[in-house]
Amino acid sequence: MRQHDVQELNRILFSALESSLVGTSGHDLINRLYHGTIVNHIMCKECENVSERQEDFLDLTVAVKNLTGLEEALWSMYVEEEFFDAENLYHCGTCDKLVCATKSARLRKLPPFLTISLLRFNFDFAKRERYKETGSYTFPLQIDLKPFCEQSELDDSEYLYDLFSVIIHKGGCYGGHYHVYIKDVDQLGNWQVEEDEPEAVAEATSLKDLPSIQEADNPLMVLKHILSQEENKLIPVDQLGQKLLASIDISWNKKYRKQHGSLLKFLQAHSDVFLVSSNPSKVCLRRDAGPAQSPPAELDQTGPVAPSQGGDPEVCGAESAGEQQVEVSVEGPHWFDINDSQVEPIQEADIEKQFQGKESAYMLFYRKTQLQRPPEAQSNPWYKVPNHLLREVHEANSELQKKRADYDSVVNNLDLHLHLGPCYEFYNGALHPSSSRTEDCMLDLTIDKRKTLGDLRQAIFQLLEFWEGDLVLSVAKLVPAGLHVCHAFEGDELTLHEIEMTDGEDIFVWNGMEVGGVRIPTGDDSIPILLTILQLTNNNVGEKGQSFIERRQVFPSNAKVSTLFTVLAFPVGLVLVNITGSRVLELENWTVIPKENLEQTFKDHGLQDGSSVWILNSNSCDQSLVMPGGRRMNSLSNFNWMQVKNLCQADSEEEQVKVSATIETTLLDIRIKAIKELGLQEELVHNSCLRLIDRNGQLLFPVPEHYTVAEAEMEMGSLLGLCRGKAPTSSQLFLFFTVGSDFESGLMMEIIVESTISVRECLKGMLEKAGLQGDSWHLRKMDWCFEAGEPLSEENASLSELMITSGDTLILSEGKLPPKGFLKVPVWWYRPSAPSGWQENPQNQVNHITHQVEALRTIPEGGDLHGDIPIVVQPEIPFTFMGDVEISEEASVADLKTQAMMLPSFLEFSFPSADFLRAWTMESKRPGRLLRNNQQQLKDYKVGGRTQICVEPLQKAENLGPKDMLLRTQMGIPGERAYYPTVDFVWDIVNECTASSLRQAVAAQYCLPMDSIEIAKYFPDKFEWMPISSWDQQVSKRKKKKKQENLQIAPYYLKDGDIIGVKNLLVDDNKDFSTPRDDIGKENQTKLFVGKRRRRQAVQLQSSDLEADPHVHEKAHRPEAGLSINVGVFR
Repeated sequence: MRQHDVQELNRILFSALESSLVGTSGHDLINRLYHGTIVNHIMCKECENVSERQEDFLDLTVAVKNLTGLEEALWSMYVEEEFFDAENLYHCGTCDKLVCATKSARLRKLPPFLTISLLRFNFDFAKRERYKETGSYTFPLQIDLKPFCEQSELDDSEYLYDLFSVIIHKGGCYGGHYHVYIKDVDQLGNWQVEEDEPEAVAEATSLKDLPSIQEADNPLMVLKHILSQEENKLIPVDQLGQKLLASIDISWNKKYRKQHGSLLKFLQAHSDVFLVSSNPSKVCLRRDAGPAQSPPAELDQTGPVAPSQGGDPEVCGAESAGEQQVEVSVEGPHWFDINDSQVEPIQEADIEKQFQGKESAYMLFYRKTQLQRPPEAQSNPWYKVPNHLLREVHEANSELQKKRADYDSVVNNLDLHLHLGPCYEFYNGALHPSSSRTEDCMLDLTIDKRKTLGDLRQAIFQLLEFWEGDLVLSVAKLVPAGLHVCHAFEGDELTLHEIEMTDGEDIFVWNGMEVGGVRIPTGDDSIPILLTILQLTNNNVGEKGQSFIERRQVFPSNAKVSTLFTVLAFPVGLVLVNITGSRVLELENWTVIPKENLEQTFKDHGLQDGSSVWILNSNSCDQSLVMPGGRRMNSLSNFNWMQVKNLCQADSEEEQVKVSATIETTLLDIRIKAIKELGLQEELVHNSCLRLIDRNGQLLFPVPEHYTVAEAEMEMGSLLGLCRGKAPTSSQLFLFFTVGSDFESGLMMEIIVESTISVRECLKGMLEKAGLQGDSWHLRKMDWCFEAGEPLSEENASLSELMITSGDTLILSEGKLPPKGFLKVPVWWYRPSAPSGWQENPQNQVNHITHQVEALRTIPEGGDLHGDIPIVVQPEIPFTFMGDVEISEEASVADLKTQAMMLPSFLEFSFPSADFLRAWTMESKRPGRLLRNNQQQLKDYKVGGRTQICVEPLQKAENLGPKDMLLRTQMGIPGERAYYPTVDFVWDIVNECTASSLRQAVAAQYCLPMDSIEIAKYFPDKFEWMPISSWDQQVSKRKKKKKQENLQIAPYYLKDGDIIGVKNLLVDDNKDFSTPRDDIGKENQTKLFVGKRRRRQAVQLQSSDLEADPHVHEKAHRPEAGLSINVGVFR
C-alpha cells in the first residue's frame, strides 16, 4: 500500500534536485550527503559459504509496531540474525540443496546526513482498515551507530550522530497535518520564550529603586539600563514601553515624544546601540557600541539581502563572506517549531512529547557530530552566498511578497454593495430607488473580512458625507418585486467572517426604523413575492361562460392568503393555485385552497415568485370559463356533498355519513338528512346542531341553521360534527369562556347569549354556569397570543358595541376592576445590587429599610390575583412586590408615592415625605423610565393599566429637574476586577451632554484631575463596557455643519439609571473595565451563538448524511492531487 506522505515528497525532491544538477559540479551532491549502503549476509550452516548482497539507501525505514524505540528497531534489523530452518530452508548454490542458514544485515557505509522514516501506519487485517501507531516510541538526541555497522575499526566519533530535525504528523491514517522541529545549527534564529506581561512589569518596578534612572532626562541612558536587565534577549517594543512607565512613573509619550518622536522611531535612529526587528517589533541591546551591523535573516522579512538598502551589491557580497555577524545569543543552537507560516521557539525537552500520541514523530534527521560549521558561519545567513544568488533571492522574495499581497486581497477582501436608505422609497411591497436619487442609491465598498462589524460601521461612516441618527446594517436581498431587508447584523466585536458575511453581499444602510417615513416589513419570513393574479371580468361571452384578466401583484410571503380579497377589493370566494408550474390553463394543473386554509400564509402553500393564483366568487363554481381564443374550461365544482360525524353520544349504525348538498343548501336541511341517514332518534331534530371540525380535529362554533353553505363560509366536502344543543339564532352569540389563566381546551366552557346584553349581564350568566359566586370578578377578552387581554371595563356596554362576535373567548378573572378613570398599579420595592464581594453597611441605609426588606412577602396578597403581572425576581436587581395602588389617572407622581407609603407592607417603615422615594417604571424586569417630577400627572408619563412601578428608598430628599440626569457611578478597586459600591450621581445637562462634560463632572465628584480618570458605560444585556470619549465630529460637505456631540444618542444612548464605571489612573493603570461576571456572561453568549451556527450547519448536512450508506463506517478519502516540483537547472 503506497503512502502519499512526506517520505515520498522527500524522495521526489531528491530526484528533482539530481536531475537539475546534471552536468554541474554538484551532480553528485545528493549522493555525497545522503547516500549509504546496507550489506545483507546469508551464511550456509553446512559449507559456511557466505552470500552477500549490497543495497543503497537515501533514507532508512524502520518499524514501529511492537517496538519501544529507535535503538531497539535498529538492533532487530542490524544485530539480530534470522534463521532459515525447518520448513523455511535456504537453497545454497555451493551445496546445491536446501540447507539451514542464517541471515543478517549491517550498515556498510554511513552518509553524513542520515534520514530515518518511522512506519507509523499499518493495516489491520482483522478489521480490514488502516490505523496509526500512537504508542510510545523513543529516539535519542544523539545516537551511536557503531553496533549496527559492518566495520568498527574507525574512530568512535565517526559513528556518532546528532538529531537536528523531526517531522511530526498530527492526525490519523486518512489525513492530518505536518510540521517540523528544526535545530538552529548556525544560530540564525531568535530563540526567545516571551515572558508573561505581569512578570515583566514586576521586574521593571524594581528599577524604581535607582534614583539615577528616575532623574535622568536622557532617554538613551534609561532604555539602555532597562534592556541591560534582559541579558540581551529580544523583547517587544510595547513591553519596553511598559517597563519604562513602571520604572520612571511616566510614559514615553508624555516625557520624550515631543522632543524625540515615537519610541520605535527613537530605537531605529540609534541602531548602533539597539537591534530592532521589523515584524513583530522587538528590540534588544547590542553587545558593543560599534557601527551598525546587518540584521539576521529572521529580522528582515524581505530576504537575506536588500541591495536597495545596502548600496552596492558587490560590497554586500564582500560582507557576506562572514566577516561581520550579529550575535543575539551565545547560549548555543536552539530548536524551533515551523508550522506553516508560524515559527515558534521550543525547549529541547518538548521533543520528548512527540514520542507518542496522535501528534507524534514521523521522520528523523541526524547529522554526524563531526560536521561542525566554521565559526564565521555562525549567525551569518550570507555565508559564502554569491552575489548573483543574493540578487535573485531578493527579487524572488519581492515577487513573493507581491503575490502574497495579491492572494491576501483575493482571499480575504469582500466586495460589498451598500444600499443607502435615504435614497430609497417603499411602495408596491418592496424598496425601490428614489426617482430623484437613482445614481446615489448604491455604493461599493471593499473591506477585509477579518475586520470586525464595528470596523465596517466606522468605514461606512467615513465613506458617507453626512449621516444623522443610528446607523443599522442589514442584509438586503434583491427579488423580482424590488429590494427586501432581511435581518440586521449584530455584534460589533465579531469579525465579518464570523457573522458569515459573503463576497458581493447587498447591505442596506438605514436607521433601523423606517424608510422615507414608512415603517417597512423586515425578516426572511416577509420576503415579497410577485404573483400572477387571474380574475374574472364582468363581460359575458355567450350565455354560459366568462372571460378573465391577468395582473401582477406583490404580497409578503408571511401574509395570509385571505388578504387577496382585501387587497383586490374582491368578495370572499375561491382561491386556486397552480401546483405544476405549467402555463397550460387546464383544470388538472390547478388546486383549490380550502376555506379553512385561507388563514395560512403564501409561504405555507409553497407560493413563490411567478406563481399563478386564480380568485373566483362562489357563483363561479357552476359556470364554465372562457380561455383565450374562445376555448371553454370545465366546471370547478369538485364536491356535491358534506360529511357529517356523529358526536351526540347516541347509538348509531354508522359514525359518519356523506350528505348530498350544494352551496345553496341550508345547514338545517343537511342536519335533518344526516339524522335520518345515521338512524338517530327523532328527538335530536329539536336538540342538536352542526359544528365545523377544523383540520386539527377541534370543534368550531355553530352558526344559525338558516344559513346556506356559502353564507356559513364553508367549503363543499367539509367535515361537520353533529352535537347536542341548539344552534344560535342570528341575534345570538356563541361564546367560549374559561376561569383564570388556564386556557386548556378541556377546561373551556360554552354559552349562548344575546348580542344586545351588557357585559355585566354576560358576566353574571357565565358565573352561574361556572358555579361561582361573589362580585369580585371581571371579564377579559383573549387576544391573538392566547393571553388575557385588556379588561372589558365598560360593564353597561353591550357585547355588540364592544365588537364581541361568535367564537370569541372570554376569561373570568378574579378581582374587581377600578372605577372608570382610575388605575390599578402594582408597586414593587427596588434596591440596586451591590458589587461582587462588597459587604453592605446597614448604618448607611435609611431607618434600616434595606436589611429588613427580606421579611416582606414576594407575591401579591391573596394569591395569584393578577395573572398577567409577572413576579420579577433577579439576583442582580432584587425586587419585592409590595401591593396594588388604586389611583386616578389625573393624580400626580407625588400622590402615587404617598399612596404607596400607605400600603401595609410600608407601614413598618417611616419616611419624612414622598421626596424620600424615587419612582421608576419597570421595563423588561429592570428599572426603565424615571418619574422625576413629583407634580407631573401619571397620564403625562403614559402610565396605563399594565404599567408597573418600582420605588427606591433615598437617604435624603430628592427633587430632580427636567435637565438632571441620574447616573450610578462606581469606582474600580485598584489591582482587582471589581468595583466599590455604586454612588448616585446627578448630572446637569442643561448646557451640554458631551463626553468631556461628563468626564469633568465625574472628576469633580471624586476630587480627581480630569486627565487622571477613565469612564465607561455598562451595557448589562451585552456584558460590555464602552469607554466614553470624544469622537471625531462629522462635517457635511453640503451643509458645512458639524454633527452635535450628544451622549443620549448612538452609540452610548445614555439615560437615567445607567451605570458609569470610573478608573483612577493615578493608582490603577489597568483600563479594562470588565469583571469576571462579564467574562462568564460573554462566554455564555458566545456558546449560544456557536450553538445556533452549529445547528444551522447540522441542518445543512442532514440531507447529505441521509444519502450515505449506514453500514459503511470508513471515513471518506480526500481526492488525490498530482504533485509537481520544479527545480531550476544550475548550469
